[in-house]
Amino acid sequence: MIPFFVQIKCQLGKAYHVAAALADREIASEIYSTAGNFDLLVKFYVEQGTDIGHFVNEKVQTIPGIQDTHTIITFKAF
Repeated sequence: MIPFFVQIKCQLGKAYHVAAALADREIASEIYSTAGNFDLLVKFYVEQGTDIGHFVNEKVQTIPGIQDTHTIITFKAF
């Protein structure tokens, strides 16, 4: 499994709706609310060979209330 993170900026007043939608879809490993430029930090795992760009585009960015995303691909856990 390949881990990666997505920072999500939500439309005003929609962060809890977006977090609930992610949880309902059961595609996220962990969902955190954050302060700063983004509202949520979400950890995902995908199978080796999965196109992360397509995953984010089709499974994450289609959730109503999301304004912007920033994907962080990781290489190694320490």
